[in-house]
Amino acid sequence: MQKTPKTRQFQIRVSPAQKRAIEQQARKAGLNMSEWVMNKLFPSYQVIFQNLVAELAASDQPSYVFAELLEVLDPLSADEYESAVSELPKVQLDPYWQNYLAATVEQAAAAKHAKVPSWTRDIAPLNKPFFGSSLKSLRLHLLMNSPAPFAQRNIFIDASVGGRV
Repeated sequence: MQKTPKTRQFQIRVSPAQKRAIEQQARKAGLNMSEWVMNKLFPSYQVIFQNLVAELAASDQPSYVFAELLEVLDPLSADEYESAVSELPKVQLDPYWQNYLAATVEQAAAAKHAKVPSWTRDIAPLNKPFFGSSLKSLRLHLLMNSPAPFAQRNIFIDASVGGRV
């Protein structure tokens, strides 16, 4: 995130115990109290990305979490995007979601003219092809029209409706 000059002050009243707790947490994080509170209120895009990937791993409806992830990443500039997705996700996703995430990150990086993070290259493609539809009559269409990052990972989907995969 871009640093903005700080020209305003914000004060809050806390109990002595709350202040000690904030001081302890800030010290553990290697930050002063103001930095720690600001990071809690306005986490970096990288923290938001990692948290959403962790939610994705734990969710019983991962497509909804993935949609939220796309909503966060879509408006970012190339620099903000590179920062957000630069680190390997800290949680282990199942192979399908691992590949889907990596392909999405690669495709978005290309669209934003941003660098593709190196961690995406370390994810092995799926062993078996996955088709975005169970209709066999659509398979040829999906094979021919799937975005390259997805096809390279053995995921065959159609991004023509709304441009979102």
